[in-house]
Amino acid sequence: MGQTVLVVDDHPPTVDLIRDALVPHGFEVVTAANGIQCLVAVDEQQPDLVILDVSMPVLNGLDTLRLLRQRLDDSNLPVIILSGRDQFADVRDGYRAGADIYLTKPVRVGAVVAAVKWLLHTDGSGSQPAADYQPGRTRLLSGIVGRDS
Repeated sequence: MGQTVLVVDDHPPTVDLIRDALVPHGFEVVTAANGIQCLVAVDEQQPDLVILDVSMPVLNGLDTLRLLRQRLDDSNLPVIILSGRDQFADVRDGYRAGADIYLTKPVRVGAVVAAVKWLLHTDGSGSQPAADYQPGRTRLLSGIVGRDS
C-alpha cells in the first residue's frame, strides 16, 4: 500500500479532484472537512502528508496548521496549503504558519501530484526516495516554491 495523504477541504468537488489525481499514483487518500476533523484524522490515520485548505468552518487551515506545528509528533508532518487566497500576505501567512508548500486555486492537478511526490520523496509507491531531494534547501518544483526546512 502507498503512502497516505489527508485532504482537508470543505468543498467536496475539490476533495474529489485531488483524490482522483492521487489515487492512480498509488497514494491512499483520507479526508476531513474542517480543522477539528483534520486534527482527529491526523491522530487516528497518521497520514504521511496533509493537503489543507485555509478557508473552512469550525477551525480554519492556518490555525489548524499552527496547532499541528505545536504538537511534537506532528511538527514535521509535511503540509501543503491549497487555497483560493492568493495575495502576497496570504501566502506569507501560510509559510509563517508552517506550510511546506503553498498552492493556489484553481490549481493544476499535476502540480498537486508533483508537490506530494516531492515532499514525500517518492514516486507514490513508497518504495523509492526522490534522488534530487536536499533537506534544508528551499524547494522549487515546476513553479512551486516551499519554505526552507
